[in-house]
Order: sequence, then C-alpha cells, then structure tokens
Amino acid sequence: MSPRGRGRLRAWAELLRVSALFTVPGDALAGASALGVRPHRGTALAVGASLCLYEAGMALNDWADREEDAVDRPHRPIPSGRVSAPAALAAAGALTAAGLALAARAGRAPLAVGTALAATVWAYDLKLKHTAAGPAAMGAARALDLLLGATATAAPAGGHTATPGAGRPAPRPGGAATERGTRPSGSRPRPGPTGATGTGRGPRGAGSAVPARPGPRGPGARLSSRDVRSSGAWAGARAALPSAALLGAHTVAVTTVSRHETQGGSTKAPLAALAATAALALFTARSGTPPAPRTTGASPDGAPAPSPYGFPASGSPAPAGPGSAGSGGSGSGGRVGPGRFAAGRTASHRALTAGLAASYLATAAPPLLHAVLNPSPPLTQRAVGRGIRAMIPFQAALAARGGVAGAAVGVMGLVPLARTVARKVSPT
Repeated sequence: MSPRGRGRLRAWAELLRVSALFTVPGDALAGASALGVRPHRGTALAVGASLCLYEAGMALNDWADREEDAVDRPHRPIPSGRVSAPAALAAAGALTAAGLALAARAGRAPLAVGTALAATVWAYDLKLKHTAAGPAAMGAARALDLLLGATATAAPAGGHTATPGAGRPAPRPGGAATERGTRPSGSRPRPGPTGATGTGRGPRGAGSAVPARPGPRGPGARLSSRDVRSSGAWAGARAALPSAALLGAHTVAVTTVSRHETQGGSTKAPLAALAATAALALFTARSGTPPAPRTTGASPDGAPAPSPYGFPASGSPAPAGPGSAGSGGSGSGGRVGPGRFAAGRTASHRALTAGLAASYLATAAPPLLHAVLNPSPPLTQRAVGRGIRAMIPFQAALAARGGVAGAAVGVMGLVPLARTVARKVSPT
C-alpha cells in the first residue's frame, strides 16, 4: 500500500476509534449469558449489528463536533482535513443501515431494540451530548446494546416470537404427540417415576399444557437454546435487564468524566466515577451466583425442572421423593442429584465472577484516582481511556455472573488486542 493509502486508512481508523471496537462484542455476549445459554448465530448477528452501530456513532460524533474539535483537537481527522465532513456523515448513515439490517436478520425484537439503540446514538451525538441528559443517554445506549444481544439470542429463527409449546410436532392420525415426536397408536406409553403415563419425563404440573423438559436441572444449570427461544425474545430482554443496568451505570460514570477530558479541572467527576466503579465491582462479585430457576414440572427423577429465565410455573411442581435427584439422594441407578452438581458450578462461577470483577476494578480505578489527585487533561483522558477498556473485564464478569464461563473467558481474550491497538490508535 502506498504511503497516501496508509495515511487515509489511519485517518479512518482514528475517526472510527477502532481500538474501542474491542469493547463492543462483550455487550452481546453478556446479554446472551444473562439467559444462561451459549452464544449462537443470533448472538453473532447482534455482535455484527452492535459493531456497525457503534462505529456509526463514532463517525457521527466527529461530524457533529467538527467545529469544536477545530479549536480543542485540531489533530482529529475532520479538522485536519484527512477525512471530509460529508464522507464522515455518509459513513455514519451507511453503518447505521448495515447495523439495522443485521438486527433485522436476527428477528423482529432485535430489530426493535436495534432501532431504539440507533435512535439513542443519533440523538446523543446530534442533540444530547452537551446537555445534562448526555451521560444518561450514553448509558442507555450501552444497556440497549446488551439487550440487543439478549433478544437476538432468545429470538426464534425467522424472527417470530415463540411461545411455550410452539414448534412441537402435531400428532399424526392414530398417534399421540410427545415432546420429541409422535408415539404410534399401538405402542405402550412408558410409565413415569410416579406411575403416571405419558412421555416418561415425569408428571406435569397442574394445568401444564406441555410436557416438562427432560433432564435434571438444579440451580445454575444451563438452559438449551430451544428452552430460551420457547420463552420469546422479550422474555430474554427482561432476564437481561439487571446486567444491562450495571453496564449502563459504568458507562454513565465514564461519560461524565469524559466531559472534562479536554479542559480538566474537575475532581468531582472522577471521584464519583471511582466510587461507582468500586460499588459496581463489589456488587457484581457478590452477586456471582446464578439464580435458582423456578419450576415448571419435574425431571425424570422427580426433581423440579426450571422454566426458562426463572418464570413462575404454570402448574405446581411435583415434590421430590426419597432418593430423587431433588432430595440429593442417589436416585434411580445411583445417579447423583443435580443439587451437588449445581453446588460445584455455583462455587466456580462465584470465584470466576469475583476474579473478573477484581480485574475490572484494577483496570478502571487507578487512573481515576490519579485524575482525582491531579485533574489535568492528560490524566483525565487517561482515566477515560482506561474506563472504556475496563468495559471488557466488566462484560466478562457479567457473563460469568450469568453462568456462562466460556463466554466470559472469550470476552477477556479481547483485552490484549485492545491494549495493543490502543497503543497505535487512541480510544478517545
């Protein structure tokens, strides 16, 4: 590539703040983890939509601030003439359209959340940034980004909201419908553990319209993607609201500090952000135990089986009998009940969440403390940059808090990449 081409590429990298891009995928992964499921295709679509909308906001931000940057930051791509203002605005529009297109592929609910996110981004850059509502708007944008990942993960294929029982096969003539297919008429139904006949998956709760889902599941047990999708995308958004609120609170704190990064002189903003960071780290570490799901039916051993997202049961769960998995006994065939398995998972998740929360605090707190002691523009800018990078371990802690350790470890893998790119392109 010619020197001129490399110069243009660097100018666009500065405009889009590509080093901050590594803080984006964790939003969707934390949203998916709040449901207790592994990421899948819908989550990947949400990550793509989030990246596009984030970069749209970066381009629009510099376009809206071009006159202010000409005075305070003349080295930025637009004031320096390396990127034209119309090109930046066109890029913002194209990236917004691409982000919404990807959200639409994930489903109707993700498209609705993505539209709200895009509207928040444009409103912040064009109107709210320099008002008292600016930090709250930026926090809402991050929270919506996490909810985009949750709804895309929970949305059924084709974009239609699923309902419990949807997608199960209809009975063929002369057969009876079961959870996995049709039982031919002549075959004998398999007795359940309490003597009831049916699918062999235990008794249904009173008034239950569908069989209880198979398999022993105790507190902290991961739900399958099919379980999640059966409850609908909006149910996924409700389940992810606590994580979204925590991430939004961190964003509000960092955005408040960023308002003073060019002039400095404020000790109140970094001090408040430091207190908020410590409180968020402590709360996340202490809440690192996946909640015990509520029940909708019973497992083969008589233990209550959870409904997706811990929804109240449509019927009464069957009590766990002696030797059942729910009672912690060995059950049929010497099987260990889910209580012991869940206890081990709960302890490991708690330890992982606490460690990631400590990493978040160690990343964000020291530069904030320096900015409190000396609120100069360079130290304030450093505190903002580290606050942005601290989102990665915080997202990982939220993923571990949801019980999906693999997603948490994957998010933390972005830290060295973000650090390397930040040495070449500033995230602020």
